[in-house]
Amino acid sequence: MALSLKLKKYLLKNGATEVGFADITQFTPKEGLNVGVVFYITYPKEIIRNMQNAPTPEYLQELISLNTRLDALGMECEEFLIDKGYDAYAQTKKRLGSDFGEFNSFELPHKTIATRAGLGWIGKSALFTTKDYGSALRLSSVLTDAPLEVGKPILKSRCGKCMECKEACLGGAISGLNWNYKLKRNDFYDDKKCEKYALKISEENLGKADTVCGKCIFACPHTQKYIKKL
Repeated sequence: MALSLKLKKYLLKNGATEVGFADITQFTPKEGLNVGVVFYITYPKEIIRNMQNAPTPEYLQELISLNTRLDALGMECEEFLIDKGYDAYAQTKKRLGSDFGEFNSFELPHKTIATRAGLGWIGKSALFTTKDYGSALRLSSVLTDAPLEVGKPILKSRCGKCMECKEACLGGAISGLNWNYKLKRNDFYDDKKCEKYALKISEENLGKADTVCGKCIFACPHTQKYIKKL
C-alpha cells in the first residue's frame, strides 16, 4: 500500500531503525483504532559493548535519550496520520508513565504490537528481541485507524534452549520459560525481583537508585552478534 510505504519511509528517515504494522483489533484500548504502528531505535554498539558491568552511566544517558527521541517520533507519526485524514494516538512515555508494574487499561504494550507486526519475539527476559539486534533497542507505538499493510504475527519465542539472560540475571527475575502469546509477563518473568535488583545495582554502579540494569540485554547472543559487527 502506498500509505504504508510512505509512513515507513517517513519514520525511517526521522530516526527509526525498523518499522512495522499490526492488526490489533482484539487488543486495542481505544475503540476504532485497530492498527498499531510500531518502531524501534537501537542502542549504539559502543554503549552496549561497554556493559560487561551493567548498568553504566552511558547506558542510562542513552536510555533517556532514546525515550525522548521515541516520544518525538511517536508524535510525528501521529501528526503524519492525522494530516492524512486518519485518527491516531501516540503511546508516548510522557503520556503513559513508567516501565514497571501492570499496564493500565489505556495502553497496549509496544512489545505486543511489535510481535503482532512480526518484527520479533519476547525473550525469556521479557524484553522484545530481534534476530538482528537482540534486545539492544527501545520501542514505541502509535494506534490508528489508517488502512496499513499489517505484518504476520510472531506467536512464540525463538530463544530455544538458550539461558544466557537467565544466568546473567543476578536478581533471579528470569524463570527460563519460553514466551508464547498466551502467556502473561509474570508467568515467566518476575518484574518485582527485576525492579528490586535494578535499584540495588544502579545504586552501586551509578551512585543513585534507579530502575535500570541491562545485564540481560548484554547477555543475549543476538545482542552479542550485533555489537560484534563492524
